[in-house]
Amino acid sequence: MASHHAGARRDRAVRAVVEQGLLSPADPDRQIVALIDTDGIRASAAALVAAFAAVTDAPVLHAFAVKACPLVPVLSLLDACGLGVEVASPGELALARAAGLPPSRTVLDSPAKTPADLRQALALGIAVNADNLQELARLDALVASAPTASPLGIRVNPQIGAGSIGALSTATATSKFGVAIRDEGARDAVVRAYLDRPWLTRLHTHTGSQGIPLALMAEGVATAYELAEEINAKAGRQQIDTLDIGGGLPVNFTSDEETPTYAGYAGLLAETVPGLLDGRYGLVTEFGRSLLAKHGTVLARVEYTKTAGGRPVAVTHAGVQVATRTVYDPVSWPLRVLAYDSDGRPRTGEEVVQDVAGPACFAGDLLATARPLPLLRADDIVAVPDTGAYYFAHPYAYNSLPRPAVHGFTVTDDEGGVSFSTVRRAQSLAEIVAEAGGEHADALLDRRPGGSVEP
Repeated sequence: MASHHAGARRDRAVRAVVEQGLLSPADPDRQIVALIDTDGIRASAAALVAAFAAVTDAPVLHAFAVKACPLVPVLSLLDACGLGVEVASPGELALARAAGLPPSRTVLDSPAKTPADLRQALALGIAVNADNLQELARLDALVASAPTASPLGIRVNPQIGAGSIGALSTATATSKFGVAIRDEGARDAVVRAYLDRPWLTRLHTHTGSQGIPLALMAEGVATAYELAEEINAKAGRQQIDTLDIGGGLPVNFTSDEETPTYAGYAGLLAETVPGLLDGRYGLVTEFGRSLLAKHGTVLARVEYTKTAGGRPVAVTHAGVQVATRTVYDPVSWPLRVLAYDSDGRPRTGEEVVQDVAGPACFAGDLLATARPLPLLRADDIVAVPDTGAYYFAHPYAYNSLPRPAVHGFTVTDDEGGVSFSTVRRAQSLAEIVAEAGGEHADALLDRRPGGSVEP
């Protein structure tokens, strides 16, 4: 479905949320809810597959980066779309397995894999990218001790520089990820590692994500391709048969337009690294944010409105607990805020500069500062789009605020009918207590003979 339909689908969903009682002023558990546009996800997955199919006939595994949206039903949906998964922890692997993802479409990346992590991956036949040469030594022992079907490779850092968000730039001179290929002796060590280990058949790189220019992403891929060509030439055979080129396609957070596109990036790779796509190398991609971000929306009630210093302030139920990155780093992670009335209709009228605040008990808990919007009123609804990745699926337990319910939605007919399905139910107060050690309430009391507890 075309991206310009996304706003219309969202508007229908907001109205349906009110009509079906998923957001209700009368229910304390329904002050905030998160929505996932399932048609939008399917469209993004199809666009990714088509983009690379247009530039190479080689096999391509598109492995969704689970960290971007670690929700089992979302992984199941992507599996149904033909995608695999990239996992970076035992927890993410457990989520992928719960969603039914097969080992053959699972890739394990992490800078801190334990021997147990590696042993499990090799026993299952999951692809593993070793982050460093010490990890490679662990793989030596495991491969020698038991046969494995796991495709194995090394992650390299091309050290080509940073994008606009340093924390997400993984190809800097001092990045914690991969073998720093431009450090003294590192490239020769990597080449030797492959020549000594015929079972190393993959090479992995990832330049970063949001804030990385496409040209820099392509340069990182080109660096890995050139290294693979060198290794294969010295081996006298096609030892490296697959390049894992990571993900990192940035997302437009300023409108509903989906730019840049997968087709644009695939076309840039075809221009920059044509040999990569001539059929000799299989590919793995690891996109995350770009598949999910545009298809998630947080909805929250406005509880109060007031003014401070002459500026209107709307206090809502969405803040740092669902938009942690935006609250703590608003310059890097600005989000749109859309205004709806209490019936779920888009609010119209003259725009007024105002703050949109969250419920947490600190001054910086703001979704937007000095933002022009139709003047919000108590019981209105704010919608925060583009939050499908790294937002509501990554709850931050400040003030013990509950995790919101997450619902997938589909527009079912031309009349605006909307069907919802529960992806994750809202967290209960009992679950908050249990997570905070409720069953061990007296664990710290003095148990020594003669000990007593101060009143």
